[in-house]
Amino acid sequence: MLTFKEWPYDRPVLVLSRQLADTPVPEALKGKVQFSRHTPKDVLNDLAAQNVQRVYLDGGQVIQSFLREGLVADIVITTVPVLLGSGKPLFGSLSRDINLTLLSSRSFPSGLVQSHYRLMS
Repeated sequence: MLTFKEWPYDRPVLVLSRQLADTPVPEALKGKVQFSRHTPKDVLNDLAAQNVQRVYLDGGQVIQSFLREGLVADIVITTVPVLLGSGKPLFGSLSRDINLTLLSSRSFPSGLVQSHYRLMS
């Protein structure tokens, strides 16, 4: 984010990081970016107190931590048409299977397929 010439987002961004939590936000990003080391549940409670109703999660470890605590309602998975020879599992290790119900799916001319699921409890 420090390499962006202009900030591309019109909504506030909360960066969950134990390493960056005590780092001051660069002047150009004040009011646009915050760092936090809070737990997923505490983050959602803080955001709810600010009347935030929907949150976009990104980053494998962040998504995994919210999934482990049962704090994800919907998930959008975009499939890229490439078979990888190796790599890390997308969602890491979970303590249980999570059933999904397909809400919608769409394909793009590039071959990408984007599927929107609701997580079942």
